Order: sequence, then structure tokens, then C-alpha cells
Amino acid sequence: MQFPYGLSDFSKIILGSYFYQDRTDRIPLLEVAGDQLIFIRPRRFGKSLLLSMLEHYYDLNRADQFEALFGHLAIGKNPTPRHNQYFVMKWDFSLVKAQGDVKEIEAALHRHLNDCIEDFTLRYQAHLTHPIRIEPDNALSSWRSALMAVSQTPRKLYLLIDEYDNFANDVLMTGRKQEYYEALLYGEGLLKTVFKAVKAAAGGLGLDRVFITGVSPVVLSDMTSGYNVGENIYLDETFNDLCGFTEAEIAAVLTRMAVEGGSSWSPVDALETMRTFYNGYCFSETGGERLYNPTLSLYFLKALWTKGRYPQEMLDENLAMDRGKLAYIAQLPHGEAVLIQALNGEEGVIIPRLARRFGVEDVLTAIKDQPFMASLLYYFGILTFAGRGVLGKAILNIPNLVARSLYVERLRELWLPTFEDRDTIPRLAETVYLQGDLAPLVDFIEQRYLPVLSNRDYRWTNELLVKIAFLTLLFDDRLYMMVSETEVDHGYIDLSLIVRSDMRRFQALDLLLEFKYLSLKDLGLTGEQVWKLSREALAALPSVQTQLAEAAEQAQRYGAALQSRYGLTDLRLFAVVGIGLERVVWRAVKPDALT
Repeated sequence: MQFPYGLSDFSKIILGSYFYQDRTDRIPLLEVAGDQLIFIRPRRFGKSLLLSMLEHYYDLNRADQFEALFGHLAIGKNPTPRHNQYFVMKWDFSLVKAQGDVKEIEAALHRHLNDCIEDFTLRYQAHLTHPIRIEPDNALSSWRSALMAVSQTPRKLYLLIDEYDNFANDVLMTGRKQEYYEALLYGEGLLKTVFKAVKAAAGGLGLDRVFITGVSPVVLSDMTSGYNVGENIYLDETFNDLCGFTEAEIAAVLTRMAVEGGSSWSPVDALETMRTFYNGYCFSETGGERLYNPTLSLYFLKALWTKGRYPQEMLDENLAMDRGKLAYIAQLPHGEAVLIQALNGEEGVIIPRLARRFGVEDVLTAIKDQPFMASLLYYFGILTFAGRGVLGKAILNIPNLVARSLYVERLRELWLPTFEDRDTIPRLAETVYLQGDLAPLVDFIEQRYLPVLSNRDYRWTNELLVKIAFLTLLFDDRLYMMVSETEVDHGYIDLSLIVRSDMRRFQALDLLLEFKYLSLKDLGLTGEQVWKLSREALAALPSVQTQLAEAAEQAQRYGAALQSRYGLTDLRLFAVVGIGLERVVWRAVKPDALT
């Protein structure tokens, strides 16, 4: 088997006998959905391959390849009348250099469009009777010339645009000057004029269909007056899985790999690992099956097939740019609070509705409330739909462990940025992993971590912040499937660290922590008084004993469920009580307490 990790050329994948998950059955649905479609998905979610598939299906030049490319796929058995009936032109705005001043950016855009038109001319010269004139400094003139040539034939044009929002993302993520973007998309800016030209071409000038992909709807608001004819299908449940893999598809390929490869690894364990790290995306507000990130899944499957083992790092570094998006949110007023709330897996982030259109001016200058920030995180692929609240509000949560690692990393860098912190944390965590001893970690949390949190401007102080402290310090997805709010036995585990199946040859312990919280007001003590008491004296206080007992009971019950689920033999359980943002009391629950 060959896995097309990093490949988006449909013909190379099909003719090279690479793994391809068939999505051609959606072609008839896309034809019915509209003539000018806008489809948004996070980075590295298979959009470019989707465009390549459409290009090969509709391209009149590839009619003689139809059987080889599509004969064994769903659409090949029942093609639509439009197959191989179009001239196809493709623009990829990710290839346009967005550096330099406005004139340089405009020149780069002209060059890209002209290059695409020149390529179009060479590919279709046998079908064109009218010459296409390339104007080096005016790609819109070249575009009109291409349309004129198309109009002299019985065929129509299908335009594919990839990464339409590349300029906006550059402004958003790299802090480029706002006026650069405004000059391109406001008033008579070049980018806005380009989309106006696309709209005009679809009004009887030879352009029949348009398919546009991007990461976010940032540009949609700004280009509305220039291009207001596109139909947004990115939240339509019909196309929820247009990109991405379902669990049944992942399970099927793992089973096939195990049979054909004769490997010693278990497809059941591999599926559990992939589910934890890569599954969880839902792109429809009305619900739909949760999906696996396709790029990360292919990264995992390729490593498993070629090396016979899981990749050591579960986050493919090709997705590392997503860290910049979290950094952008974190630096906004109350942005940290949104990240913390997102890490509360049981509740997630609740917003009235997803923002469907917002311009770069909104992104750069408008007040950033929670719905705005959560919507951006959704489009970036680091929050996803999880259902509806009692009042019909949208619940967004972190889709999987890979996305969660980005949050943990960002908060840890914000709160504990020094070299000494970064040098100390791994040693403290390893003491827990190897010995099940929380004492050094708790000392660090009390002396270094909680003072940082107590100085932040959060609207709440509760067990969530205490749990976040442990989560950010113990998180290690190289070693653990570490899941907050794991659902078992009709409840939610606060924090579980289950050793990855491929890492069980090492000595790390399986861990479960249950958290409770008492405010200083609950205890009737001041912070100064609490600090004067030893940890043993704090644990002896009746209200603390009650909370420890409750956390211990939950740890026992949930621990038994985890033992059964994963076949664990030495699961270590802990009851942890945070006292204000001052102290932490903990107790190990003996293994023989498990039932």
C-alpha cells in the first residue's frame, strides 16, 4: 500500500495506485448545490485534492483518461453529463507572494493570474480558435482575452480558486499593515476587482461554474460587493465529510493493513490511538458524523505501514503553523480565558451562533468577544461543533488530543516562559510518570504556578484552573493518550493519562486524577492563614476531608471503568483538592480500593 501523504495531485494518486478515499459520489450533489460554491475547511484538510479531483473530472483534455481515473470510483459507474465538458482554469492564491509593499503584492497577483492564463492557453490551444493576449501588467485584461477566446467555442469555463483568503490570513497571522489589505480589497483594490471580474464573467461571458476554497470567511464580508453570488456550502451537513475520513473508513484501512502487512500491531489499538489524536471534527451546525483529519491520518498510516510502528510525534510538524493562530487569540483581551474554557472538555465554549462573515477590519480593530474568538478557532480547526445547549446555543469543543496539545503548549508558554521553568517541568513530570509521586509537582504548582494564575484577570477561580495547572505540566502526547473529561460510567474523568499502546514497553504509569475545589471563603480562612498550615493540617480540615473523600470515590469508580476499557493492571489514582489559588492537597487512592 502507498499512502499519499503530502500529495494533492489526483492523477498521480490514482494512476500511482495510492490510497484514495472515494468522494466522487458527491459530484452530482455539488452540481445541484449551485454554480458558484464556497467551501471552507481548516488547513491540511484535503481541499487541494478535492479541487484536483474536480479538475480531472471536468477537464475536456482528460476525456481519454476518464476510465483510468474514475472507472473504478463511484462517479465512474454513474457519471454526470458534465464530465470532461469544460475548459478548466485554476488559481492558487497561496502561490502569490504577499511580502513587500502594495505595488509589489499587486504585481505578484498579476503575475500569478497571467501565469495561470498562459498555462491555460498552452493546454487548450488545440480547442481555441481565437488567440489569448497576455498583458504583463494587467492580468484582468488577460482574463477578458481568455474569456473572449472561450466564448468563440461551444465549451464553457470552470474556474477553481484555492486559498482565496491567503492575503487575509497573512495580515491576520503576521501582523502586516492593515492598509496593505485595505488597498487590495477595499474600494477599487485589485483583489476586489478580480472577484468583480469573476462575477461579471459568470454573467454570460463564458464562465459557467466556480468552486472556491479557503480556511476562513474573513474575506467574504470584505468582498461582498465585488462577489456576492457565491453560495456557502461549508456548514451544509450534506458536505460535512466532503473532506476528511470517517471512523469506518479508518477502521477498514487499518484492518486491511494488518492483513496485508502481517504486522504484530493491533488494528483495534491503532484505531483507539487515532481516534484519540485525530478524530472529532464536525463541520455542520445541525450535526453529522465526526471526522478524522486526513493529513494527520495519512501521516500516521504511512509511518505504521512503512516502519511498522506509530510515529513518535503524533502532531505532524506541517501543521505547526496552527500555533500562530492560537497565539493570536491568546494575546487578545480575554483570549486566554477562551483557551482555558475550551480546555474544559465537559462544557466547552458556548456561543449564540457561529460568525459566518467578518472582514479583516473586524479582526484587527473590532471588539473581540467570545463568539468572535470561538468562531475563528472553529475555522482554524482547533474548535469544532459538539452540539447545542438548552437554549439552542452552539457548543464548541476541542476536537482531539493533537489540537489540545496546541492549547496546552500556548498556555504553558504564556504562564511559564523562563528557561528555569522549562528545564524544571520535565523533571517534575517524570517523577509522576515513573513513581506516581505528586509531591514535587504540587510544590512547584503552589510556589510558581498558582501565583501566576492568581495575577491573571479571570472571571472565575475554581477547580478548572487547578486542573489546567496539572494538565499543562503533565501533558506529554509522545508518551500518553492524555484526555481531559473522558466520559466513562455515566460521568467524566477530570484527567486521565493512559500510556500509548506503542509505548507500553517503557516504565510509565497509567494515571487518573480527580479534582475538587474549595475557596478561601468556604474554609473561612485567609490566604495567609492557609499558608501557615502544613499540607497535613489542611488535609485534616473537615471540609477538605469531605472533598478528598468525594474525589477519591469518583477516582475509584472511574478507575474501574478505565481498567476494563484498556485492560490496565497498575492504574494509579489520585484525589486532588485546590484551596483557592493558594494551596493544593492530594491523596493517592490505593489500588486495592478499585472494584
